[in-house]
Amino acid sequence: MIDTPEHLDIRDARFRGLVHPMSRLERIAEGFTWTEGPVWFGDRDCLLFSDIPSRRILQWSEAGGTAPYRADSAFNNGNTRDREGRLVGCRHGTRDVVRTEHDGTLTVLADSHEGRRLNSPNDVVVSSDGAVWFTDPTYGIISNFEGVRADPEQTANNVFRLSPEGALSVVAGDFVQPNGLCFSPDERLLFIAESGSSHDDSVPSVIRVFGVDGARLTDRGVFATIDTGLPDGIRCDTDGNLWSSAADGVHCFAPDGTLLGKILVPETVSNLCFGGPDGRRLFITATTSVYRVFVDAEGAEPWARGRLCGPPRQ
Repeated sequence: MIDTPEHLDIRDARFRGLVHPMSRLERIAEGFTWTEGPVWFGDRDCLLFSDIPSRRILQWSEAGGTAPYRADSAFNNGNTRDREGRLVGCRHGTRDVVRTEHDGTLTVLADSHEGRRLNSPNDVVVSSDGAVWFTDPTYGIISNFEGVRADPEQTANNVFRLSPEGALSVVAGDFVQPNGLCFSPDERLLFIAESGSSHDDSVPSVIRVFGVDGARLTDRGVFATIDTGLPDGIRCDTDGNLWSSAADGVHCFAPDGTLLGKILVPETVSNLCFGGPDGRRLFITATTSVYRVFVDAEGAEPWARGRLCGPPRQ
């Protein structure tokens, strides 16, 4: 019998089917300031991630290790890919959502709403219809650490949807600090992390869930509560389990919201993504380092399994 490794905290028997006792938590890159925004480019066998305060995006691969990708990222935070394989990112410094075209040029997708600048777009997902959904808390303007200190111009910290035609609308406006977001595999649900407890202890550290009907969201309440720290980046696997960052590692919740277990990480986790040759490697950005661990689950996003093409190099 193989003992459960120290980095696994099993709370429910179902978690044993998602992790393996022989798997190990690997630190694959280190020496950063605050890592965020991991996104897998399976068609190029590499991971991109942000080091926000250092204003750069880096690239990691098994063959080449860590290398620069973008030297001046304007405090880029969250990243994803669209259905054409292009990189889509949230920049705190310029307070916008930007897309990297296949030729390396940048296209600003959104930087204002109703004539007022966005706060500091934080995390982003792209649905199968091409719409871009992103959160807009104030983390990038409350200090000069993750952006440029400024007064917010938006009247609330919103969740936005940018339609394929370019129309920007508020889909949720009652968050204190909306953060990570992800769709269920069938895109009928949208999960959004509430990280307002970072500045107000009275705000619960929860992940909320919404029903999705085209461009409209229906609030279905709290999906799960994070018991250590707060939720930041979140991802779903193909079976509908939700994996969330937390202060002590990555928490895994069943589709019914039950905490199945934790992958314990020695640094505060900011975000995560699925990737690797079979989509079963969980890449974890955690404070100064990036970690990798095998999980017996595949990421729900198509790019997690290398189904999209688009050159990450510039």
